Amino acid sequence: MAGYKKVLLKLSGEALMGDKNYGIDENRLGEYVAQVKEICELGTQVGIVIGGGNIFRGMQGLDKGFDRVKGDYMGMLATVINGLAIQSALESIGQKARVLTAIKMEPVGERYSKEKCLAALETDEVVIFTFGTGNPFFTTDTAAALRGVEMEAEVILKGTRVDGVYTADPEKDPTATKFDTITFDEAYTKGLKIMDLTAFTMCKENDLPILVFDMNTPGNLLKVIKGENIGTLVKN
Repeated sequence: MAGYKKVLLKLSGEALMGDKNYGIDENRLGEYVAQVKEICELGTQVGIVIGGGNIFRGMQGLDKGFDRVKGDYMGMLATVINGLAIQSALESIGQKARVLTAIKMEPVGERYSKEKCLAALETDEVVIFTFGTGNPFFTTDTAAALRGVEMEAEVILKGTRVDGVYTADPEKDPTATKFDTITFDEAYTKGLKIMDLTAFTMCKENDLPILVFDMNTPGNLLKVIKGENIGTLVKN
């Protein structure tokens, strides 16, 4: 039986690059959707927010003369491309999935509403939230916090290439130590960059825990859902 019954999975766009320098690595995408299907078969309801950094990041455009608002819209469009890729990959292995967009984009995806989201989850569809919050100046972290609260998720699962939250960057500092659990207040005081501050505050105020774990190891998502002690849980 699943430990978590309803989750929001947050993935970065860069994660989809795998070993590539740009775009989508089909092998990494296949690994991810196989893990998602695995937890759906346990009866877990899954929402996904995907970033767009493998294609375009709004902030990067500032250095190249892009207007911030236009750059952010370009980044949000990139999340739609990634969302469609995830939907297609899930459907190819027999898992129903639906793309919801924060703005009207038919026939690319359906316009988001909470009612539509909850109805899809009840029919065992994976719901993929795209186009961020629909507004510039907000990150996909904030979109994940917002959609997680709206879909009444039990936890945000932040899938990364690191197996949790550390005192420092473990890829740069060999003395860094990992937290099993940490409170929102402790993480803020220590200056740990888990999610951006807007998203972090929304999760804290709505009592929505964040579990940071290594998504790149096949089987880890299933372990998280079953309640095994991997990753780092951030909570009140």
